[in-house]
Amino acid sequence: MQKVFYSVVLATLFLSCNIADQSTDKAIQIKHPNFIFILTDDQGWNGTSVQMKHNEPGSKSDYYETPNLELLAEKGIRFSDAYSGAPVCAPSRYSIQFGKTPARLSMIRVGMNTDHIDHESFTSIPKALKQINNKYRTAHFGKWGMGSNPAVLGYDISDGATKNKDGHFINHKTQWNHTPVDDPKNIFSLTERAIGFMQSATQENEPFYLQISHYAVHANIESKESSYARLKNKPKGAQQKDAGFAAMTLDLDEGLGILLKKIKELGIEDNTYIIYMSDNGSVPNIPGAKKYEKSYNYPLNRGKWDALEGGVRVPLIVAGPGIKKGSESAIPVSGVDLLPTIIELAGNNKKSLTEVDGGSFAPILLQKNDENVDRPVDGIFFHVPYRNGIALKRPHSAVRKGDYKLVKFQDDQSILLFNLEEDIMEQTNLALQYPDKAMELEKILDDYLVEVHAPKWQEGITWKTMPLKEINSNY
Repeated sequence: MQKVFYSVVLATLFLSCNIADQSTDKAIQIKHPNFIFILTDDQGWNGTSVQMKHNEPGSKSDYYETPNLELLAEKGIRFSDAYSGAPVCAPSRYSIQFGKTPARLSMIRVGMNTDHIDHESFTSIPKALKQINNKYRTAHFGKWGMGSNPAVLGYDISDGATKNKDGHFINHKTQWNHTPVDDPKNIFSLTERAIGFMQSATQENEPFYLQISHYAVHANIESKESSYARLKNKPKGAQQKDAGFAAMTLDLDEGLGILLKKIKELGIEDNTYIIYMSDNGSVPNIPGAKKYEKSYNYPLNRGKWDALEGGVRVPLIVAGPGIKKGSESAIPVSGVDLLPTIIELAGNNKKSLTEVDGGSFAPILLQKNDENVDRPVDGIFFHVPYRNGIALKRPHSAVRKGDYKLVKFQDDQSILLFNLEEDIMEQTNLALQYPDKAMELEKILDDYLVEVHAPKWQEGITWKTMPLKEINSNY
């Protein structure tokens, strides 16, 4: 009798394990899932209430509240070492769509002429998905911030070639003053259009890629009056202190909550990947954005406009089928990795991409590899070859490989070397202490800039407006 009992128990356990394994395999092997990519504007690494790095308390805000993003993080994975392609919006957005660095694209700052970029021929995220399955429907709502038009890159539906001004931005000192409005930064109207698109695609049983590129939390500072009232008397943080900015962040999170609720109502949670990321780091201080001591990005160094950590390390959270809930990865990933990652998650890891810099981190998401991302060039690159008058004020480039990051200034060829695992604040230059490591990374950076014919700094060149071929300054 005892043997029968044990046999039944073992059989039950075996069957249960098999069912669990089949369930997991089914989740991992979903073909042609939906993708929802939420791209925020100027939201820093610690610009949310999600602690991005488990052993760094400063990796979450000491003032802002983002409860819905916390729920998303509980359902998925946080990347503690995620990077934007650039410390400013337009180059970063290009790198996401094409999987190419701003250096390779020769698109390195806001306000550049982009006639030299082959928008029509390059493989973009929507074009890649349509090649995998021509039933994919694609939409972009919110800030475009690029040359050309979303339709040229393969988006079926969009708001057009929108810019900051379409999100109520006016380049004036009043941008830092709080204004109460009903639909701050178009957060709720964007969300409404996104939901309409999701409903339509779901009703027609077609897979979709939806990108919601929020105007928040870029200036001008707007929020609902009720959000501001809720937070204005809350004790301010040591780093973040602006009640208007906190209220705008709360409204942005409410928009996320509305979206998550609708995803659940539509019954598409089990076949939808949700990606949440910022286009670059936060401005260092509000108002004025000119002070850097104990900035809004602390403990990260400096902020938007710089290739130091405050300008390029950003929040990245991904949830969806096959992803371990409440997990964290310290593997460095970048916006240039999104295109190959989405391609692999869509069921095609054999599609060849030419002249791309990103690699797929789908194996990390699906718990198949927790060691590295396989990229054509081993490193994450940043290229800021101009003086901008706001941040470092010096032309510079950088590369991260493993725990180390090298920053090189083009005006005097000086270098900085940091071990980011031990020195996240980038305070201790190790270039003299570890000359071999410095030489290794400097060579990787220099060779890469030559390989991609990146724009080369010269005194007086601003890279704004004028066609690139008329400037004629490349590595």
